[in-house]
Amino acid sequence: MRSVPAAARGYVLCAALGAAGCAAPAFAPGTAWNAVALLALLYAVGERAAVRHGPAVPAFQPVLLAGVFLLPPAAAALVAVPGALLGHVERHPRWPRRIWRAAHLALAAWAAAQAHAALGGPAATAAPDFPYVLLPAAAAVLCFAAVLTVLDGGILVTAERVPPRRAWRGLLPGSLAPAAVHGLAGLMMAVLWSSPYGPPAALLVLLPMGVSCWVFGQYHRERAAHRATIRALVQAVDIKDRYTRGHSERVGRASVMIAREMGMDDDRVELLRFAGILHDVGKLGVPTRLLRKEGPLTPQERRVLELHPEYGHEMVRGIGFLGQARAAILHHHERLDGSGYPYGLKGRQIPECARVVAVADAFDAMTSTRSYRRARPVAAAVAELRRCAGTQFDPAMVGALARALDRCGWDAEVTAGGNVTAPPGPAASDPAAPDPAADRAAPGPVVPGPAAPRRDADGRGADDRSADDRSADDRGADNCGTDDRGTGGQGSGGRGPRPSGGAVPGASAARGPAGR
Repeated sequence: MRSVPAAARGYVLCAALGAAGCAAPAFAPGTAWNAVALLALLYAVGERAAVRHGPAVPAFQPVLLAGVFLLPPAAAALVAVPGALLGHVERHPRWPRRIWRAAHLALAAWAAAQAHAALGGPAATAAPDFPYVLLPAAAAVLCFAAVLTVLDGGILVTAERVPPRRAWRGLLPGSLAPAAVHGLAGLMMAVLWSSPYGPPAALLVLLPMGVSCWVFGQYHRERAAHRATIRALVQAVDIKDRYTRGHSERVGRASVMIAREMGMDDDRVELLRFAGILHDVGKLGVPTRLLRKEGPLTPQERRVLELHPEYGHEMVRGIGFLGQARAAILHHHERLDGSGYPYGLKGRQIPECARVVAVADAFDAMTSTRSYRRARPVAAAVAELRRCAGTQFDPAMVGALARALDRCGWDAEVTAGGNVTAPPGPAASDPAAPDPAADRAAPGPVVPGPAAPRRDADGRGADDRSADDRSADDRGADNCGTDDRGTGGQGSGGRGPRPSGGAVPGASAARGPAGR
């Protein structure tokens, strides 16, 4: 329970007490306990079986709605309780999640049964009186989805600290669509239950529910395969450049924080998580000696390293489920002022997902401890991002990350950068502190270069460092956290000519118009 905010604990407790109060009248004489027990058993067994085919999905919700159509409100509230309390929960803390699941399903079933009874639904179902029976059933389904929406939005506010203005956005359509389908199956089950054939006939409805469960399982297995593919790619990058181990996951987490703060839908949030995790996968195509080099990079070496976004784009272009995440991998080193790479895009020419990942990448680079410097405090990193907003970073993305950090914080364990110990020296928050290459993998002494002035000669100030690029002049704060290596005082915009000697393997297809 330590990880559950106090507001969420109170909210779950209130929901549980409310559900108990709604179900209490069922313990008075006259309740059809045989029907309650059979429906509760069907729901519990069905949900347990559904777990075998993948993550828990509401494939057996028609049983709950059949209880709504067949039972008094208090008894209908009890149908979901055993299955919810005994069901599989993947994330900790498990028991608060089980109690919450039982309480919010019980409250939704009780409210739906009240609406159904108010419109004469039980008599219409027992007759059955078609098509009138559809009216109270539709009202019950709508009420069921509405209560789930209200309660789910509340838990997002209290447990996930989602702003109230966004907590309920899109929840009702997401609840209503499956509830409508499940409601039809539940109504069919209730009509058959009330028919002369009795409960055994109602069990026939379990067949399509089983098929539905199998389809959900296939979908979740496919998603699990996608995640395994991404994990394999990230592990390959971590093995090649182990000083940045964990960097990709943290960039993915920060990208999700920005996306949620910007109010993006769940599918886009998931794509941005993939983009953040895979943004540096192109380093697999960069020679290991460059990633592990301890001294400054030569201009030729820097130009080779700057090919890693194109390598990454080429590596993932055939993975269809990544969608627009591929654009973020290709363009996350572009700058708003047009001095980034690989194509020098400006402003809104840079895809939105790439602008999100650029800010997340910079933030993690500054707040992660490396072998040659301490991590900057979160406040100092945010201040540096704000200073670079408008030239290097999208101010809207910087502001979104700052608001998300104010609300949710940033786990120090996440930013620790593994077991790497920073050497003694200037504090990371000191803007004049040298900040040599990020993401080195070979241990050894760091050879610092001369300190640079606060701003570049062109007045831009922020150098766009990619998660393992060194600056030969060792500029500190002006690198603004994105870790791109420069040489001889070259700023982030120093793209220069490509390496000579033929086409770049794997990058030609990603160059875009005019052979770029």
